[in-house]
This record gives sequence, structure tokens and C-alpha cells, in this order.
Amino acid sequence: MSQTLEQLSRKNSTLSSIRGIVRTMKTLSAINAAPYEQAAQAIEKYQAGLAQAWAAFAYRMGGQQLPRVTDSQRQILVVFGSDHGLCGNYNEQLAADVAGFISRQPVQQQVELLCVGAQMQAALENGGLAPTPAMLPPASVSGLERLSGELVTRIEQLCCDQLVETVVWLAYTRRAEQGTRQSAIRQLLPLDERLLRPARHWPSRSLPDFQESPLVMLSALLRQYLFASLYRATAEAMVTENAARLALMQQAEQSVDERLDDVGRALSGVRQEAITSELMDIVIGHIHQADEED
Repeated sequence: MSQTLEQLSRKNSTLSSIRGIVRTMKTLSAINAAPYEQAAQAIEKYQAGLAQAWAAFAYRMGGQQLPRVTDSQRQILVVFGSDHGLCGNYNEQLAADVAGFISRQPVQQQVELLCVGAQMQAALENGGLAPTPAMLPPASVSGLERLSGELVTRIEQLCCDQLVETVVWLAYTRRAEQGTRQSAIRQLLPLDERLLRPARHWPSRSLPDFQESPLVMLSALLRQYLFASLYRATAEAMVTENAARLALMQQAEQSVDERLDDVGRALSGVRQEAITSELMDIVIGHIHQADEED
């Protein structure tokens, strides 16, 4: 069905506006990802310093065993998603992997879901899960500290300040090879035994020591460990979310450009037909005028 010049002009204008929006979203995604990438690199240095603190604690304690986590203990799973759309199946893919992970857990174990992002909450609920009300993801890099601190507080409340005896998991989307992404579900607590394995020889003549009780020191180190791990996961999730949105916007931009080319060709054809029709009318009118004069 042929379209009029007015219809094609209106469609061309609409597509041009959509292309401008897509290009803006594409630019914002590219710009937003960089600060989160820098934050992820910065927290790695902090985690390196924290690893030295754990080594000092382990050496001072001489490998003393920590309380063991029982199989019936409730587990906490923190899921990082987005609060906005336009990022493809970013939330749905992770929600499906989380649902599969929970289905493989023993029946007697409760898994408390802490959710970040309204879009992720909806995806989890669509998968038959019941997360707690979603927390707001960071709107900028400064929000990473806010969210990480809020998550540490929520975890401590759920486990009644018994971090040593709690199982904590993180679920987020991270970057993979060749620009792809993949879901990551990793365990934070209980601590890896290697983290508390003392070194045979301390690399300094100044041996580590502390004045607080071991439980107080352990609790402080656990909070810092949780904070740094949550901060790192949040930064990585935000980088991946912006990368997913960037890839989707690139596809949308290509699709809009193709539609604009089609509409442009159709618009040129209709304009050419209109010009040809007008010229024919002029020629025919001139011929009729000449015949009348003869």
C-alpha cells in the first residue's frame, strides 16, 4: 500500500527523533560505565590491603578454628539487578539462574533473597521467588558506598549479628570473553579456610598483634570483607548493565538507520512522482493550449 508524502514525512520525522534518543542512551551508557570500571579497580587495591589484615589475624591466632555452619542454617542470597529497562534480558537471565540455584538447595534450608533493582525484583517474582522489597541501585559511583553499607546492615540484621555462622551468597552479572556476559553466583560466607590459614613465617621481624578480643577483631574484619566484596560486585554489575544497554542501543541504532534509509528512499520516490506528475500536467496543459490556438 503506497503512502502519501505527508505520511512518509511524518514517519521520517518520528524515526529521526527515535534515533536521537537511542544515540543519547548509547552515549550515556558508554560514559556511565567508565567510572564504575575505575571504582572496581580501586576496590581491588583495598581488598589487597584487607588480605594482609586477614593474614596478620590468622598468624596471630595460629589457625584457631572458627564456629562451623550447620546444614540447617538459613542462607542469604544478594541478587544485583537493574532499576531501569533497555538492557535486554539482563535481569531475566540472572533471575533464571538464581531460581535454578535455589531449586538445587536442600529443602530444609531457607534462602533469604535480598534484591537490588526493581526490574530484578519483578524478574524474580515472575520466576516464582519472593525477594524482599528491592533496594535502589547506585545512580552514580558515589552510591556504591551507600548501597554496600546498606547491604551489610541488612545482612547483619537477618543473621542477628552472627556473621561467622551465616551463609551468604552473591549473584550478579559479570563480563565474560569477547564482550559477552555471564551470571556469577559465589559464596562469601562462611569464610574460605585458606583465608585463615597462618603463614609459616611472618615476612617481618615486627609480629602482628592486636588488643581487642579475637571475636571483636573477627567481626570487624568480616564487616570490611563483606563491604569490599559487595562494593566490588555492585561495581561489576553496573559496568555489565551499562555494557548490555550499550549493545542493545547499538542494535537499535542500526535498526533505526535501516528504517530511515527505507523511508528516505520511499520519500524520494514519492517526491519524484509528485514532481513528474506536476511536470506532466504542465506539458499537457501547454499542449492543450497550443491545440486551441491552432
